[in-house]
Amino acid sequence: MRNQNVQPTTAMKDRVMMITGANSGIGKASSLALAKMGATVVMVARNQEKGEDARSEIIKESQNNSVDLLVADLSSLESVRKLATDFQKKYSKLHVLVNNAGLFNQRRKVTTDGYENTFATNYLAPFLLTNLQLPTLEASAPSRIINVSSVGHYNGHVNFDDLNLEKEYGGWKAYGQSKLALVLFTHELAKKLQGTGVTVNAVHPGTVATNIWTRPLGPAGFIMALPKLFMASPKQGAETIVYLASSADAKDLNGEYLEKLKVKKSSDESYDEQVSQRLWDISAKLTHLSWPLQ
Repeated sequence: MRNQNVQPTTAMKDRVMMITGANSGIGKASSLALAKMGATVVMVARNQEKGEDARSEIIKESQNNSVDLLVADLSSLESVRKLATDFQKKYSKLHVLVNNAGLFNQRRKVTTDGYENTFATNYLAPFLLTNLQLPTLEASAPSRIINVSSVGHYNGHVNFDDLNLEKEYGGWKAYGQSKLALVLFTHELAKKLQGTGVTVNAVHPGTVATNIWTRPLGPAGFIMALPKLFMASPKQGAETIVYLASSADAKDLNGEYLEKLKVKKSSDESYDEQVSQRLWDISAKLTHLSWPLQ
């Protein structure tokens, strides 16, 4: 039986965390673990009600009242910009940014900005949010950025001739491209951040039983429901994220890809510097971002 009287530790006291996709799955598990360490946790959720429910649950279980909620639709660039502004109005420090929110779409959808939804939510949102938060992260250094990618990136390819997958769409094709883009972004940003005291790493949390597997996945959906029984729990999936966010052993890691607490080699394409720079330049144009930030 869980001990209801366990007090939170102070290992992360005075450290401010921002975690997207925090109302369920890995994001929620990471938020709880870091709240238990005494951190100030700013949860980001798309749905106000679900976010508030998760926040209340985490406060109760962690006995840490420094858990906040900000609401944003990460498929919208305007909403991502508002999220960054809302955060900066309330907080002057940011020590850890966890870009966790992600989705899988069996059928092609387009955002209000006109971009393919998987690419926009899984990649363009983290790219923009991270860049908008960089001044605060640098002012708070040492600080850390964690991009939640996937083993699916190994099968991904960035198609510069059809980033929005208008010519040929597939759910896994879109997912793989978005997660590869996130690793490419990690490698490129790590180079740009050298000497700033800010580090960035990507992580595969494992095959975790989260809400992404409860969505309709077409004809294969009934097949994929069975393996869910054998997947890792969100708590297990959050372990590497929490390690990167809190461990002193991880302070010097930069530009790495981790799985199960260990550094692994990411896909060959993810190390292509021409691809990563080209993707950065295109992403900056798509998100209307100037670099360096003014």
